[in-house]
Amino acid sequence: MMTLKKVVLVSSLALLLNACADSATINQQSALSYSQTVDKARKQHVLDTSSPTAKRIHSVFKKMVPYADRENQTGEKFHWQLSVIKSKELNAWAMPGGKMAFYTGLVDSLKLTNDEIATVMGHEMAHALKEHGKKRVNIGQFTNVLAEVAHVALSTQIGADGSSLVVGLTKDWALDKPYSRSNETEADEVGLMLMAKAGFNPEAAPKLWQKMQSASQGSQSVLAALSSTHPSDSDRQQNLLRLMPQAVELYKQSKK
Repeated sequence: MMTLKKVVLVSSLALLLNACADSATINQQSALSYSQTVDKARKQHVLDTSSPTAKRIHSVFKKMVPYADRENQTGEKFHWQLSVIKSKELNAWAMPGGKMAFYTGLVDSLKLTNDEIATVMGHEMAHALKEHGKKRVNIGQFTNVLAEVAHVALSTQIGADGSSLVVGLTKDWALDKPYSRSNETEADEVGLMLMAKAGFNPEAAPKLWQKMQSASQGSQSVLAALSSTHPSDSDRQQNLLRLMPQAVELYKQSKK
């Protein structure tokens, strides 16, 4: 039986051969890889569909999808899908075309509110909406293609408990090949406005990164891996605060 890593690698090689593919092709390949990943998670009994945490995550997702669809300017209809994975990993990711995953550890360990879940959700949705995966693949650099073969937006990856469980990508890909700072900043900004439009309080966003910063203390190896391409938590907070008046106004309009 193929291991999860091998399943993803097989799908990844197909994507690698089509590094200059258009949006439709990349979305289709992502959907295939995602389906295989979710199926493997199901067989490993780590697909969470019924816990209170999973229900909360799905409720935020369902509320945000219509607003994400309105922001879709890719020319391709997204078939949004979310899977919740039972794991202590502090992680969430999104593939091109709107295939997403949340790890329960991110919500439970950091005790995220629904507004904070929406902050992460908006960020990951923004990666898909802005086609950061497609842009990364089409750079044509072999290492970047490998990093993006499953198109996972691992902006929230800040550490792990040492578990061998890996859903979608290996930890090496997650840590060594994150998105660029500009992509991360754009996802922060677009995600902030998206959550506000969907009726979630954007003032939760800076608080989320405060929690991230606290949780990452003592994980220097992880931070070092992320530092070259991710904005610092403090920089993200400052940028979000700069945009807060605009986001708060959108939030107020959503409540009318």
